Amino acid sequence: MKILSTCLRLTAILAVALPSLAPATEAVTPDLVVTEIVTHNPELAFYEAEIEAARAARQAATARPDPELSVSLGRKRVTDAGLSAAGTAWSVSVAQTFEWPGRLALRKAIANHDIALAELGLARFKAALAARASVLAHGLHAAREQAAAAAEVAARYRELREVFLQRDPGGITPLLETRVIEAQELTLQKRATEAQLAAQAALMELNQLRGVPVDAPLAVAPARLALRPAPAIEALLAAARENNLEFRTARLELEQQGFAVSLARHERRPGVTVSPFLSQESAGERERVLGVGLSVPLPVSARGTANVASAEARRRQAEVAALLAERRLETEVRTTAAAFEAKLAEMAGWAPDSAARFREAAALADRHYRLGAVPLATYVELQNSYLDAVEALLATEREALEAGLRLRALTGLDFNPAEVKP
Repeated sequence: MKILSTCLRLTAILAVALPSLAPATEAVTPDLVVTEIVTHNPELAFYEAEIEAARAARQAATARPDPELSVSLGRKRVTDAGLSAAGTAWSVSVAQTFEWPGRLALRKAIANHDIALAELGLARFKAALAARASVLAHGLHAAREQAAAAAEVAARYRELREVFLQRDPGGITPLLETRVIEAQELTLQKRATEAQLAAQAALMELNQLRGVPVDAPLAVAPARLALRPAPAIEALLAAARENNLEFRTARLELEQQGFAVSLARHERRPGVTVSPFLSQESAGERERVLGVGLSVPLPVSARGTANVASAEARRRQAEVAALLAERRLETEVRTTAAAFEAKLAEMAGWAPDSAARFREAAALADRHYRLGAVPLATYVELQNSYLDAVEALLATEREALEAGLRLRALTGLDFNPAEVKP
């Protein structure tokens, strides 16, 4: 009894320490929660800033080099047969480098691919964010249901324990039954606490995604999932090759590396710098020179060849990455589709009111056990079966939802795998 009292005190402390998970605000649908998160998530600013940075980099990459202005000023002294003269000498020149035609176009193509990659990164983040938010929203409601079911059964055991403790056990059988009830109550209190902690974790993560304080209240309206079958596997694979964001990213990177190779080869031909200048000297007599200078770097080093070799190596790496991404995509689509179909088949065998029937059976067993018409073993089995069935139903729904949303993210097909019904 001392151990039981200690455990019950710990349970009471946890109940006080954990915030109440009962909805304190007006309930909202999971779709509204997902929309709010996708619209107001603080991390969206990071990806939007990445797109702005890529656009600014494109503007810089497509701009011509700035001209260079050079100015020199000095004194000149001339001595001839004992005569000398001094005066001012100055010069002004402007240098402009001209690159070969087509080089700016290649740089612009590479910069455009950087923008496309940044936009794909934002799209990938939004898709992952929406899927995670949907799973958490449904998981929060499911965890609260599971916690409520565990608390309901634990309350039955607690009431029975209090009744038994008020009696004077008249034999070994009532004493052993009391110990069984006490043990079941402890087990159920643990399951209820774990369900409360799971709901609290889901609530905190949802609030973090919403950009609000982690302890802000949130009530998710009760809803029932109506999962729809996925298209045929051939259609899924074809759509994945066309729409999958990760595979599109790998293909864009491969295209970008192709432009990088062309640019590296193009840059082996040096640019030409044109420098018009004007100089004047006033030492005894005035001299003025007006002309144009040309300068070209001499490609005597192997830097250009090394840059081309480096770009070619990176292009081969991008080819391998794209090939591996396609193989990985096909494997993941097939695996996820199989899991989704298996979960749908499992859910198809459920009765619409399965959870309600198990709950009624558990309540019926409680009433008849108090009347002495049901043995203790049957009573305990029905209570545990009710909780196991609720947990299994909720877990299967969550796994099916995760698989359906993952399949939609992989293929880009909006086949509505999770229609919510009130």
